[in-house]
Amino acid sequence: MAADGSDPASGAGSRGPGRQPGILACTRPPVPTSGARSAYARSLTAYSLVVGLCVALAVAPAMQRWKWFFPMPGTRTKCAHLGDYEALRAQAALHDLAGQDGAALAYAQDDRSRHVVDDCLASTTTLWLPVYALAAAALAALGVWLVGRGGGRQVSAGEV
Repeated sequence: MAADGSDPASGAGSRGPGRQPGILACTRPPVPTSGARSAYARSLTAYSLVVGLCVALAVAPAMQRWKWFFPMPGTRTKCAHLGDYEALRAQAALHDLAGQDGAALAYAQDDRSRHVVDDCLASTTTLWLPVYALAAAALAALGVWLVGRGGGRQVSAGEV
């Protein structure tokens, strides 16, 4: 026990029972307490949203690169068509270069096409990121809730 009567091991401090320790509240899953269901629900929601956002941001690059992870078939096709269109625009813009250096023109077309496709996929991923974040948050909340319920049954006083 500390001098102010708080227990440093519990993390409660002088804030009193039932109060969250501020920004560090989302570092570990909330623990269900008896009688305070709304506080538990708020803590579970905050924790789940933080976990969901972190997961969505971590998998965003994979969503752009791997077709199996984030299929979006129509969008990938449209992004490829945008790349083809940009290659034609590069050819039209650099028409003087076509007769002199075909390799430089091919490089410029490929470079512009790749940039346009990457931008298209990045903007589409950004649009879908909140959906992935909410799905990950729902899964995190379900997991924490199930583990909390299962853990409570294992340590009951009447069982040996």
